[in-house]
Amino acid sequence: MLALGLVLNTAGIGLFCWLAFTLAVHALPFFVAVTAGMMAFHGGAGPVGAPLVAIAAGAGALVVGQTLLAIARSLVLRAAIAAAFAIPAAIAGYHVVLVMSQIGVPSLAWREIFACLGAVLIGSTAWTRSTIFAEPRSRLGMERGSPDAATTLAHR
Repeated sequence: MLALGLVLNTAGIGLFCWLAFTLAVHALPFFVAVTAGMMAFHGGAGPVGAPLVAIAAGAGALVVGQTLLAIARSLVLRAAIAAAFAIPAAIAGYHVVLVMSQIGVPSLAWREIFACLGAVLIGSTAWTRSTIFAEPRSRLGMERGSPDAATTLAHR
């Protein structure tokens, strides 16, 4: 029975860490969703309409961000859009790791070190996840003046 408890405890902690990591990476759309939902609720949308507005706003923020990142040609603009997703994720990652480290780390200095490391890891993961679908145009065979740009798109 003790072995089963240890296995389930490890699986539960792993699931919680995965969930916290995934939610921290999507901090910007979540923040937009919560803000829009609260504004809709206070505007009179009620307990049924406010979650619908929140879901639509969060999904819209995610779709608009990914679409802008995919169609942007300027490297500076891509970096700014990716930073808009990565910075809130890094802040959320910092706070998640700081709170989780209070459970087992007695030293304040080590908690801060772990929290900063968590912020860097989650922020870099958000940066990577937001830029993974935005491949440079040169890799797709879409250089300016490329005669086979239409055939490259047709084959994909």
